[in-house]
Amino acid sequence: MSTLILFLPPARPGPATEYSYTLTADGHTALRHATAPAALLPEPTRPGGEVVAVVPARALSWQRVQMPAGVPLGAGQQTPRLRSVLEGLLEDRVLDDAAQLHFALQPGAHSTAQGGEPVWVAVCDRAWLRENLQALEAAGRRVSRVVPEFAPGPTASGGPELCALGTPEEAFVVLCGQGADQGVAVLPLTPMALALAHAGAPVADATAVQDNSNALPVRAEPAVAALAERTLGQRVVLQTASQRALDAARGDWDLAQFDLASTGRTRALRQAGSLLSALINAPQWRAARWGAGLLVVAHLVGLNAWAWQERQALAAKQAAVRSTLTQTFPKVQVVVDAPVQMERELAQLRQAAGSVSTRDLEPLLAAAGAALPDGRLPTQIEYTPGELRLRGVTLAPDEETVLFARLQAAGYQARLHDGSLLLRTEVSP
Repeated sequence: MSTLILFLPPARPGPATEYSYTLTADGHTALRHATAPAALLPEPTRPGGEVVAVVPARALSWQRVQMPAGVPLGAGQQTPRLRSVLEGLLEDRVLDDAAQLHFALQPGAHSTAQGGEPVWVAVCDRAWLRENLQALEAAGRRVSRVVPEFAPGPTASGGPELCALGTPEEAFVVLCGQGADQGVAVLPLTPMALALAHAGAPVADATAVQDNSNALPVRAEPAVAALAERTLGQRVVLQTASQRALDAARGDWDLAQFDLASTGRTRALRQAGSLLSALINAPQWRAARWGAGLLVVAHLVGLNAWAWQERQALAAKQAAVRSTLTQTFPKVQVVVDAPVQMERELAQLRQAAGSVSTRDLEPLLAAAGAALPDGRLPTQIEYTPGELRLRGVTLAPDEETVLFARLQAAGYQARLHDGSLLLRTEVSP
């Protein structure tokens, strides 16, 4: 499933607002990245593709709160009551009116709160977020998920990391991974930011920092990479906006909650599509895809081998039947239908010996006479090889049952139709 990932602009949208976007087919590699107005944004290249909006780090604040007992936190339980609880908890921590802010709980908030731990709450301007989503929807780009550019939690290196962003005139750094109780910090690009990151590093990492100034991971956009190296006094790793967008879209966060939340069915379909896309395209599932492919090939080879063996066994049985026919009746040179030809040869032998078979008139009459009730005689007899029709025979339902049972025991099939009894041998060649 392809994905269109776009950064929301810091200001409220207008007719000339442009969005920086990244188009990806597998969630790991960028197919295209550029900037365009909402109406000119590309569409996902595959059916079922999704649009992911990234909220910049400077547009979010992070709060860690202890939820009261008994407040439901599930994805389908984000009620006005929960919204009121969050407003009460965060009223004294935010500068703006809490009613004008949008709140989003961390993934797995329910289990975290049940364990007695505080939960992370992302906070941003409610009107700004809604207007951006409405502008994109009006342009035919309905947003499926809203994710933060950076989120609290462990980093790839396991310790604090810095990311320098912005322009040379307005550069700043984002500090992540300082600990379980520290959120995402946005600081000016100064040596103080590096000092704060070192202060938040574990003891083992802090010792490594003294020996090697490159121990602390620092990433930077190309526009501010040189400035970051001069200011922080160490080399940085280049990271483009597209790479940041891909990393953000792979995260577990979804800020579209409460009044901006999707329906449960939409969430389920989106998760199923994302999982299917990951299984088909993600590099970490490459070994599983190879294994599944080899398993399918092995099954196909096994089925073909089994079918070949069955064909060989059937051919051997057919050859044995033909051999039995030609050995028993040497006059038969060409085998077309072995059972029919063998029945014909047996009939000729019986005729030559003066014996009769169950298909002849005498055995058919004898079987009918033994099965019919006393005094029930037909008015007309018609015979063809293997079949006898007795006309003028009428029977009661209980007599029919007894008649059919007797004839079946003698090896004949019988049926009554319009006052006629039809007999024939039960097994014919």
